[in-house]
Amino acid sequence: MKKLINEVGEYVNEMLDGFVVALPAVRRVEGTQVIVRSQLAQKVGVVSGGGSGHEPAHAGYVGYGMLDGAVAGEVFTSPTPDQVLEAIRTVNQGQGVLLVIKNYTGDVMNFEMAADLARAEGIEVEQVVVNDDVAVDGSTYTVGRRGIAGTVFVHKVAGAAAEAGLSLTTVRKLAEKVIANVRSMGMGLSPCTVPANGQPSFELGESEVEMGIGIHGEPGIERLPLTSSDETVNFLLTRILSDLPFSKGDEVAVMVNGMGSTPLSELFIANRRVSQVLSAQGINVYRTFVGEFMTSLEMAGFSVSLLKLDDEMKRYLDAPTHAPAWPNMGGLGQ
Repeated sequence: MKKLINEVGEYVNEMLDGFVVALPAVRRVEGTQVIVRSQLAQKVGVVSGGGSGHEPAHAGYVGYGMLDGAVAGEVFTSPTPDQVLEAIRTVNQGQGVLLVIKNYTGDVMNFEMAADLARAEGIEVEQVVVNDDVAVDGSTYTVGRRGIAGTVFVHKVAGAAAEAGLSLTTVRKLAEKVIANVRSMGMGLSPCTVPANGQPSFELGESEVEMGIGIHGEPGIERLPLTSSDETVNFLLTRILSDLPFSKGDEVAVMVNGMGSTPLSELFIANRRVSQVLSAQGINVYRTFVGEFMTSLEMAGFSVSLLKLDDEMKRYLDAPTHAPAWPNMGGLGQ
């Protein structure tokens, strides 16, 4: 195992220390693995989180217009209920807190336990569970579909709605609308290695790829021979587009998400094919996001997420944010 780390047991702690040193707009809650905005606003708080190893998720989305807090567990391990509870307490400004949870058994259980504890303290808490992955319905880590990169769209829309002063119930309903309209699927060219384990999460031959991988290094649904980028995108989009389904004239936001070790050039090649397929089906691309949004350590590969939009979602997708991991949209000229 080759990793640029110090002590394995200090992996997350040292990462978070380095994160807050780089970004004065956020701070670490003392004695925890919780990152929050340095200046909290009088509004609904939005909190997410999960195991580390998915950077820039989740702390990279803490900032004006997105999350108010993010909770980091150990690598690929859910944060404990007491850590989530501390995040809820810290961001609560009297108008309630929304939890955005990826559908993994540990995350759902621990976030729900923290929500119950917070309610017992008089804090109003609501929650949504993201399950955008069309690859599997039930896996090693979850019951039902997994939450993967489409979760970032939920962060963006819910965060912008909360920043606009909407009520907790309204923010939750908007988040649920995004969840109902986002679909994702990923593939891997190589596995990843969890520092504490020191072994690859699965094995692939030199000319093999894994279709339908998750974000915890888990294998997918089908192992296939390595083929072209275009054919790989076709495979993913066939399953994504048939799941909702999407229709001619729909407007979508596209996210082509690198898994940790995929060159940006290859992500743009994949995005080229995504655009071609959608255009051929009469689906209009409203916004495109290409980069690393929710990774799996050093796994090579990518995922594609499509969010079917309406005017309300477009407004909050385009709303300004200072979250460091959300792309600067200044090039749009708006």
